[in-house]
Amino acid sequence: GILTGLALIITAISMLIYQEKGLKSTVSAILKITVLFLAIFLIVYLILNFIKTAWLKKVLFALLFLSPGIYQLIYDPKKVKISFKKFIIALPSLFMLIIVIGGIVAGYFTATEASAIAVLYAVILASVYREMHFSDLPKVILDSIKTTAIVLFLVSASMGLSWIMAYENIPQTVSRILLSISDNPLVILLIINLILLGVGIFMDMTPAILIFTPIFLPIVTQQLGLDPIHFGIILIMNLSIGLCTPPVGSVLFIGCSVAKVKIEDVIKPLIPFYIAMIIVLLLVTYMPEISLWLPKFFNLM
Repeated sequence: GILTGLALIITAISMLIYQEKGLKSTVSAILKITVLFLAIFLIVYLILNFIKTAWLKKVLFALLFLSPGIYQLIYDPKKVKISFKKFIIALPSLFMLIIVIGGIVAGYFTATEASAIAVLYAVILASVYREMHFSDLPKVILDSIKTTAIVLFLVSASMGLSWIMAYENIPQTVSRILLSISDNPLVILLIINLILLGVGIFMDMTPAILIFTPIFLPIVTQQLGLDPIHFGIILIMNLSIGLCTPPVGSVLFIGCSVAKVKIEDVIKPLIPFYIAMIIVLLLVTYMPEISLWLPKFFNLM
């Protein structure tokens, strides 16, 4: 989330600079935004490393996210006024995040109860904004039931598969085979990625985490010397790719259900995204600093 937000910020800053200086398609074609992102990110990271005060580092890092707004306030105040008006209109909707996360963190309700509160708050907002009338409520409930049924069916099927795997000691067998194939850390990590990708395709994320974390975590931490946080990111990324991959990708099913399109119609356009996700997964696997720089930056390790 932080990396995505930072990339968007750097993109916004760069595009504003290009427009201000009159440098548009020619420069942007030569100087790719990824290069700008990496350069500015490294500069900011190196500068903040010299600051020893923890709270000051966090404040300066947060100010980076405000920089596009500050730039626009100086060079184009009219758009800022329009944006501020839209922000005021959207403010009640933004409070949903505060209510849900704040309630969970403060201990007022559980995550399951938070989802019900979020739904109730969304219904109230939809009524206030006049985007939904009372007569629309039965249809909304019916659509929600259909979407929830898809998710529950997939989760129940994956839970059954996880029970069979645990009963047959399949995870333990996989662990023994894995260690007997090679003692090269690069090869073992590649095999673990392939296994987790296969698991993510056919099993829901929750049971997969519960089954395979106790199997692979001792191997990667004790045998390969990986940080548990690094392995956690690898695990989640593999299983997240599986969530949008047929035949059991719950996110893919839900997205197609909401958009009312057939799964076979979206598979081909998604292929470039699958390739990009695999490349990022390999980078995260073999470059631990991609996963660990942020915890280190905030002194969480």
